[in-house]
Amino acid sequence: MPQPREFDLILFGATGFVGKLTAEYLLTAAPADAKIALAGRSASKLAATRAELGPAAASWELVVADSSDPAALAAMAERTKVVVTTVGPYLRYGLPLLGACAAAGTHYADLTGEPLFIHDAIENYEQTAIDSGAKIVNSCGYDSIPSDLSVYEIYRATIADDTGELEDTTLVAYLKGGMSGGTIDSGRAMMEDIAADSTRGKILAHPYSLSPDRSMEPDVGRQSDQTLARADTIDAGLDGWVTTFVMASHNTKVVRRTNGLLGWTYGKQFRYREVMNAGTSTAAPLVAAGIAGGLVAGMASGAVLSRVSFGRKLLDRILPKPGTGPDEKARRSGWFTMKTFARTSSGAKYQATFSGTGDPGYQATAVLLGQSGLSLAFDTLPERAGVLTPASAMGEALTARLREAGMTIEVARK
Repeated sequence: MPQPREFDLILFGATGFVGKLTAEYLLTAAPADAKIALAGRSASKLAATRAELGPAAASWELVVADSSDPAALAAMAERTKVVVTTVGPYLRYGLPLLGACAAAGTHYADLTGEPLFIHDAIENYEQTAIDSGAKIVNSCGYDSIPSDLSVYEIYRATIADDTGELEDTTLVAYLKGGMSGGTIDSGRAMMEDIAADSTRGKILAHPYSLSPDRSMEPDVGRQSDQTLARADTIDAGLDGWVTTFVMASHNTKVVRRTNGLLGWTYGKQFRYREVMNAGTSTAAPLVAAGIAGGLVAGMASGAVLSRVSFGRKLLDRILPKPGTGPDEKARRSGWFTMKTFARTSSGAKYQATFSGTGDPGYQATAVLLGQSGLSLAFDTLPERAGVLTPASAMGEALTARLREAGMTIEVARK
């Protein structure tokens, strides 16, 4: 990265809902001498956001740039060490900024939960980023840091204990929080993309579609994100039922990409999946079945509606709008706990616990994204460059930051 840069970090999308939460978090988490700027397409909205943040943000500069203006994006990328962006859906708006950062040797972090976007980033800008030294880090929020770092920290424990390679590994998600309009809009963007080009559906469905080299991936048989099972089939200490986790198809691809970027060090038989807790009540099996079936039906109906103008207008009317979110009380009452259970080739068993307070998609994500940006700006990290994952780009440095920020990240041998 050419030095010096005018800013340590630019937050792009600072006037949006999650952008404002991230800016608020950076006020308290960033070093006092950090050079931070707020960016977006409206100077007046940026000024209003900075004013709302209070006197501590008065020295933060404002950068006007639009995702449809390549020249402005390139100029912005060249001014900073790191760009953190909340502007999605990334399939619609994200690639020009990502490309500008790759070309400028500027580190980049986003919140995408869109495998198709990451696939396009790899196809178009992987070599550019490698050549420039840029770390392009996707999925730096609740999707997919808890998943990615949990498996990475279990791997580190197996190395320290010399207990062999990772094999069957399952994450169980427990959470309280709503789904954001941005997340739903990202899903719509992917459905519209597939409606326009049916071959894109194969990328979304393939478990190794983000792999750096599919020929190196382990042959572990069929892997499906659709789940309906008793929890004790995962670990004898679990009660109740588990079902399909809405973000599993994205998070699992990210974790598998990390394995590939690290040289497939997790193991020759590494098999990974994610499920969601459905409770322990007598109604839990019905709840679990309803969630699993509803997700399949929702994906199918969304794909159909996305093909026609009337369907898209209907979705516009009934779904939450991007840039909206719950009030502060609701955000603060949310929480998440991710429990990951792994077995190694020697028979050793491990459990990772990754938990945090605050609505996962909003309050907690602002912390995760903010600390990712700060890690890229200030930490000594592996020299690896290209289109990366949180664990492959930042690894234990990010783990340490998130622990210090109040999140629980623990690994225990069972």
